[in-house]
Amino acid sequence: MYPISRSSARLNLRELEIEDVDAVFAIYGSPEATEHLSFEARTREQVRQIVARSIAAVSETPRTEYALAVTERDSDELIGFGRLALDPHQQRGATIGFALRPNVWGAGYGAETVRLLLGVGFEDLGLHRIWGARSPLNEASARTMTAVGMVEEGTIREHVLKAGKWRDSVVHAILDREWRAGGP
Repeated sequence: MYPISRSSARLNLRELEIEDVDAVFAIYGSPEATEHLSFEARTREQVRQIVARSIAAVSETPRTEYALAVTERDSDELIGFGRLALDPHQQRGATIGFALRPNVWGAGYGAETVRLLLGVGFEDLGLHRIWGARSPLNEASARTMTAVGMVEEGTIREHVLKAGKWRDSVVHAILDREWRAGGP
């Protein structure tokens, strides 16, 4: 499915463009923005490669990754990055991830972003289950996923190796019937 384009009251989801490298770097290059993510802050060149790979992924058949720009509707400014990746080990399942620029945290954009991504997954792609993992210390992400109807399912022990240390991940998920009903 190409191109992906969804909107909410304040945000748009759209396909990434090579011109987005600097805006994505403002997120993925930020130690603050990546503190709870599964990787360290990236270099600009690493971000350029991520954006280029994401752009190339749109032409794959079948398409298995949807890496999308999150922009403010009023300004069209890129403030975040969202991703749905089809799970090869789960029928009609996908993982979800998102990151926002720190200067927009606390405004409800996280929940709005996740709702847009879930809409793509359930309404456009016909998925059955979407799950995401977060750092146990990321309470803001926990609140965001709970707010959109995702259920905390448990902990994956020592799931992520970051800065030379193993870290657990807390899993949240939502099913298609829960999405249609407005939450579990």
